[in-house]
Amino acid sequence: MGKARIIEGKINHLLEMFPVVAVVGPRQCGKSTLVRQMRPEWRYYDLESPDDYQLISSDPVAFFALNSAGVIIDEAQQYPELFQILRGVIDQDRQKKGRFILTGSSSPEIAKGISESLAGRIVTVEMWPFKQCEYYEKRIPDIYHLLIANGPDSDNKDFLSLTSKISLVESMNVWFKGGFPEPLIVGERHPGFYEQWQENYIKDYISRDIRGLFPRLNMHSFRRFMTLLAQFSGHQLNMSEIARALEVSVTTVKDYLDIIHQTFIWRNLLPFSKNKLKKIQKAKKGFFRDQGLLHSFLKIRDLDSLLIHPVAGFSFEAFVIEEIIRGLQSTMATGLEYTYYRTIDKSEVDLVIDGVNGLIPVEIKLSSTINRRRDLRGLKNFISDTGANLGILVNRGRRVELLTDKVIQLPVNYL
Repeated sequence: MGKARIIEGKINHLLEMFPVVAVVGPRQCGKSTLVRQMRPEWRYYDLESPDDYQLISSDPVAFFALNSAGVIIDEAQQYPELFQILRGVIDQDRQKKGRFILTGSSSPEIAKGISESLAGRIVTVEMWPFKQCEYYEKRIPDIYHLLIANGPDSDNKDFLSLTSKISLVESMNVWFKGGFPEPLIVGERHPGFYEQWQENYIKDYISRDIRGLFPRLNMHSFRRFMTLLAQFSGHQLNMSEIARALEVSVTTVKDYLDIIHQTFIWRNLLPFSKNKLKKIQKAKKGFFRDQGLLHSFLKIRDLDSLLIHPVAGFSFEAFVIEEIIRGLQSTMATGLEYTYYRTIDKSEVDLVIDGVNGLIPVEIKLSSTINRRRDLRGLKNFISDTGANLGILVNRGRRVELLTDKVIQLPVNYL
């Protein structure tokens, strides 16, 4: 049995509403383990298995005549025609829900198949490597229910009742090592496995996923791009600077960024642009979604080395942003948007959550203490300019604290 995943409840709800649920996310994040664990009685087919691929693709009409419901199809992007075929199968009994679960580790083919063939018949759920509470087998923290419920008239003092089920030391361990299940779990028993896994993951990602999706891509140049990008993780991206370093065009760099974003390795964070009062910096910002991969690229071998490394603050910021997004994605909340905010006069907020209850700015600091004048400047300016009801400062502090009537200090282990 794998560890419980907090997204399981959401998938079960969605299976009651839609004929098909697609679970997408990076390779080796635990998608197959989860869906097989959720529906052990369903028939399971893996399209990366030559036998299963042949079984379905040789005569898909006959296959679905025998398998019209209760079917899991893993790595569905391997057979793009599947989506068009499923449309006909579903439309024969349009009212029947919870018939198929698909998984996929590369977004472009999945997204294309869904938009062209299965619109209205399928819902997509993004999965991720372990969130810190999942690795330590704790339930989803209450902070996410508060964030969703926090409307314009909410009392921010509700946040003071939050508790944490994991320690700061445990948070730091997941920040340093990342969240991929296999290296974390097997690495507990076999020293050295973690480093071997990390190195081979990137090789497999480039040689299998990227070569399969983009066979004309220059793989050597793409590998150099990923290694170089580790130096820019968490920064605003200067496309021209990256292009010059790689001796490729700016267009190529943009294509590479799009590829690693769509295959769930990297997150492009767009600038917040709804504040008409200030001049906003428009550059894209981005980071590796799993900090274990980043630290492997940078050859950072232990937590002490990470804490004194120049990348530490940027890496911690990315870790916190991903923890928050993963927590919110596990809820049934819809229409959430994630951006960052930086004005010409250098007023900055690391993450802006935009949802049905308004804007929530989040500032992230690696430190455990707060300089209220300096560290709260960006949050206060954003709240003043936009009328936001709540701002959050995430750090390594010891407790939840109301720093102002609208700004909450939230220790990272409460996420």
